[in-house]
Amino acid sequence: MQPNSTNSINITPDTHPKHGKIWKITARQTLPRPVEEVFPFFSDAFNLERLTPSFLGFKVLTPKPIDLKSGTVINYRLKIHHIPIRWKTTIQDWNPPHSFVDNQDKGPYTLWHHTHSFTPVNNGNSTLCTDTVLYKPKGWILAPLINKFFVQRDVRNIFEYRFEQLTEIFPAQPQDSTLASEPALA
Repeated sequence: MQPNSTNSINITPDTHPKHGKIWKITARQTLPRPVEEVFPFFSDAFNLERLTPSFLGFKVLTPKPIDLKSGTVINYRLKIHHIPIRWKTTIQDWNPPHSFVDNQDKGPYTLWHHTHSFTPVNNGNSTLCTDTVLYKPKGWILAPLINKFFVQRDVRNIFEYRFEQLTEIFPAQPQDSTLASEPALA
């Protein structure tokens, strides 16, 4: 991935009233397109297949079309370290074009609560995409070790891959060619 000062991934310990010790991922990427172009891409659940590394074998199982809104249930299939997993999420807090939440109902985590936020920046010409994930791996007392040696590295790699894909999908727009070709005034 090319270095970009607007991209960041932070994973920190946190606490949750029901789940105790959890972890929080905060991933930020600025895309050089307005929210009106970026949000529709994220509102198509099938685009998640484009944003997920192929080694995970990620597939949306819910038939097309999926009308995303609060209460929409989406089923997926993937492989984590070659182990087939089914994942079921429910969309919560649908607030286009600003944010939405997907919450795991069934899957590889005890907790997976993913908030997607889209903030106009650069006078509305760009979008700051912020992913905030509260998660806890399954594994009871081994969850901290599972997180340290597997999950944390895996989710960081997945978000780095996502950044690369989004940079290709939403490249910077070229400068206005009429301005670039005019000679500089002395």
